Amino acid sequence: MSNHDAEIYDLRGLKCPYPAIKTEKRLRGMPSGATLAVETTDPLAVIDIPHLCNEKGHTLLASEKTESGHRFTIRKG
Repeated sequence: MSNHDAEIYDLRGLKCPYPAIKTEKRLRGMPSGATLAVETTDPLAVIDIPHLCNEKGHTLLASEKTESGHRFTIRKG
């Protein structure tokens, strides 16, 4: 599945811990195997999002820098 098939979740402008909390909540409502692309501007998301994936058994497919921050592509576990 390519990145453009992923649902985009725009969390730009939110500060830690909200990107991780909202990402977890959003993933909870998605079917297993679904892909979510999360857009953030919070520098701490680079630590929080991979940690969230680790803790909850999701797969971090991609972590890439964007013009305004970071994009994480996650497959729900």
